[in-house]
Amino acid sequence: MRRIVSLVAVALAISGCSVGGSGEQPGGRSVVLVTHDSFEVDPALLERFRADTGVRIDVRKSGDAGALTNQLVLTKANPIGDVAFGVDTTFASRALDEGVFAEYRSPEAAKGPQRYAVDDTGRVTAVDVGDVCVNVDTAALAARNLPVPAAYEDLADPRYKDLLVVEDPATSSPGLAFVLGTVARFGEPGWVGYWERLKANGVKVVSGWEEAYTQEFSGSSGKGPRPIVVSYASSPSAEVGADGLPRTAAVLGTCFRQVEYAGVLAGAKNPDDARKVLDFLLSEPFQAQVPDKMYVYPAREGVALPEAWRKAAPLPENPAVLPAGDIQANRERWVEQWRAAVPR
Repeated sequence: MRRIVSLVAVALAISGCSVGGSGEQPGGRSVVLVTHDSFEVDPALLERFRADTGVRIDVRKSGDAGALTNQLVLTKANPIGDVAFGVDTTFASRALDEGVFAEYRSPEAAKGPQRYAVDDTGRVTAVDVGDVCVNVDTAALAARNLPVPAAYEDLADPRYKDLLVVEDPATSSPGLAFVLGTVARFGEPGWVGYWERLKANGVKVVSGWEEAYTQEFSGSSGKGPRPIVVSYASSPSAEVGADGLPRTAAVLGTCFRQVEYAGVLAGAKNPDDARKVLDFLLSEPFQAQVPDKMYVYPAREGVALPEAWRKAAPLPENPAVLPAGDIQANRERWVEQWRAAVPR
């Protein structure tokens, strides 16, 4: 899933990480962690893990959640790594149906990640949560004498005409998650009619999160023309002003729960050490740095959020959800229906 990491210009600086195969490497054992482009970790944590276990984590980035899943499926007969992290709610069932992951129940999974289990096989384990929600530029709406919208229905109100920008679900993970949220809210076929109303109300569709948030949205660095955007529940934590107050807000009535999973790959060359890496991703030290490094919420219980998050970006309590199997069975059809309702 695309992250707000780019918004704060966090540079990848993973000391000792490389792209390459798994197994023995000069200086000790190595595990290949295949992940998405937004993966970020404190290099000191990796060094500590290597010192404790004798295992070096080599990171291989493979695009967004969809691209990562596709690559894992296409290479399942000859896995490109030992562990994969970043397959999310929208693609988890596909990866499981294709037999990408081996069963492994980490002892750390019982400390919170089990809340987000896809099924009871233990093949994938939740690492983080990144709910997709509408975000608003509160000052820009106030300047128009408009209240902050509270729910999906408000976005189709003529008062908000030409103010909303969304991402294409065919090319964007948050765009797809937002569409899934409307399916959960309005059901079938009502969700299609809702999008037709959004189209009539001037919704703008762009290819991805970067363009939507940093170019079209007025509440971020690009100072674009539209004060309402599809982003993440965590986004306001990156928009806190010098006064300590957030300049934007997430509309919690429009959130869809998006979880990212990790698992040991079936056929991994180094499964024993791969299990240690999965345990590491669920450990308290790794989970504690997830908000600052990847702008998502830790899956582990009891991990404190940064102060800015507690004020500006609490984890939504009642996000929309859909069964993973329903998403897998209907994803492509829903995207095609969306295309018909919102032609670009």
